Amino acid sequence: MTSTASGPVTLASPSQVPRRPYTPSPWGDFFLHHIPCTPSQLVTMKERALIKQEEVREIILETFSSSILVQKMELIDILQRIGVDYHYKKDINELLCSIYDDKDGGSDSLYITSLRFYLLRKHGYKVSSDVFEKFRDEQGNISSDDVNCMLMLYDAAHLRAHGEEILDNIISFNKNRLQSVMRIDLESALAEEVRFTLETTRFRRVERVEARRFISLYEKNATRNKAILEFAKLDYNILQVLYCEELKELTIWWKDFQSRTDLGFARDRLVEMHFWMMAVVYEPYYSYSRIMLTKLILFVSLFDDLYDNCSTTEESNIFTTAMERWDEKATEQLPTYLRDLYKNILGATDEIVEELKHQNNKHAELVRKLVIDIAKCYHAEVKWRDEHYVPTNVDEHLQISVCSSACMHVTNLAFILLGDVTTKEAVEWVFTYPKIVRGVCIVGRIGNDIVSHEREQASEHVVSTVQTCIKQYGVTVDEANDKLRVIIEEAWMDIVQECLDQKHPMALLEKVVDLGRTMDFMYKREDAYTLSFSLKDTMDLTYVKFV
Repeated sequence: MTSTASGPVTLASPSQVPRRPYTPSPWGDFFLHHIPCTPSQLVTMKERALIKQEEVREIILETFSSSILVQKMELIDILQRIGVDYHYKKDINELLCSIYDDKDGGSDSLYITSLRFYLLRKHGYKVSSDVFEKFRDEQGNISSDDVNCMLMLYDAAHLRAHGEEILDNIISFNKNRLQSVMRIDLESALAEEVRFTLETTRFRRVERVEARRFISLYEKNATRNKAILEFAKLDYNILQVLYCEELKELTIWWKDFQSRTDLGFARDRLVEMHFWMMAVVYEPYYSYSRIMLTKLILFVSLFDDLYDNCSTTEESNIFTTAMERWDEKATEQLPTYLRDLYKNILGATDEIVEELKHQNNKHAELVRKLVIDIAKCYHAEVKWRDEHYVPTNVDEHLQISVCSSACMHVTNLAFILLGDVTTKEAVEWVFTYPKIVRGVCIVGRIGNDIVSHEREQASEHVVSTVQTCIKQYGVTVDEANDKLRVIIEEAWMDIVQECLDQKHPMALLEKVVDLGRTMDFMYKREDAYTLSFSLKDTMDLTYVKFV
């Protein structure tokens, strides 16, 4: 390959560069034609939902006025798990504040103490883990013979920060106990809850996925409240229609983008990307933000595939330099197959920036900076790959590789698109990779590496944290994965700690946590973004099938 200072270079076509095979989108044009309900049916649903929303508000006010603490907390927990709490944020926040002010905790019950600890820490209240000290047995352990209490205790303990040994002990002891009770004759719903909790504790679950799951569980509960259940179903279905409308708009946009760009090298994952971003900002009033975020992060996905899977080293150098220039004249220096990609990414990004400026968004210009920065992050990995460099330890590896998880970029783009709730200080803070953002990056980076390790060994690829861990400790793949999962747990402790420190509004911090939850979900068993068929059941429940 040769290059000149004055003219374009002659480079390999994408077909000459080794690449991993990617399957096309299983959805195709599905959402151009998928209509969950008629307009009149939607109007009827919304009318019924408004009635039920007020009925639930009356239930909230009545329950919150009572003196029975456990009823108040269980109602909050149900509203959150069933997915309608965003309608009642003010009421819930006021009650949480009053629960926090009750320093006694309201009870000597382990279940109530665990639920109180969970709810308060989840919302950034600094509650001492010492509240569990009085429940230690003679061996110093804390547990219960009641499986529901044990589950609540286990969930609460996962809202731990560094150095909280009592919570560490609760987790290790009760994990073994929960695994043991799985082998006894539990009622099927409870057995499923134990299995699911051992896989993903409550704090780490994607909210929309959990809402759909919990609606089905709650419906089977003999003590269910019919108004809450009906409102949850209506609200879920109404949001489902909105998401489908967004996907129709996005599909039209994406087909137009594809018609003007050679994307044969890339994963076609529009619907999966919308799902990913919906998990970060799911509320109906963020529809515009969700659409724009999906578009922008699709570009991030294209960069990932281009640098990792298609372009040569020299092409990567040239493309990154062009991105930094952000000038269509730079197109002349690019190989033919990259010219339309470059031009169309610039054009689409500029269009989003102008729309945001028109809406008086104060951070609009930073969108370009973030798009350029992620290209530079992926380019750094190309250089690393070509040098065949293996870091000496996992810490060194993460210092280099967390940025290519793109979690900082997703977080800041989400912040920018949220509008006035985001301050300049918050955006600048995210650029510094604070502990909460770095923690989410680590959850994504290591989770991705663990599930992708075997597949990616089939081609030349930047060294993963798994390989680095194997080299550092001289261990097997399974042993390395166990060590890396410990690092993921430590990252979650950082995430919890920054929520407790509350240097910025919880409305923003919660979105960072939501991104961490999606990272955990997407890489729980395999790389669900690349192997998107594994998401089919979840996607059907999210977009296609009404409750």
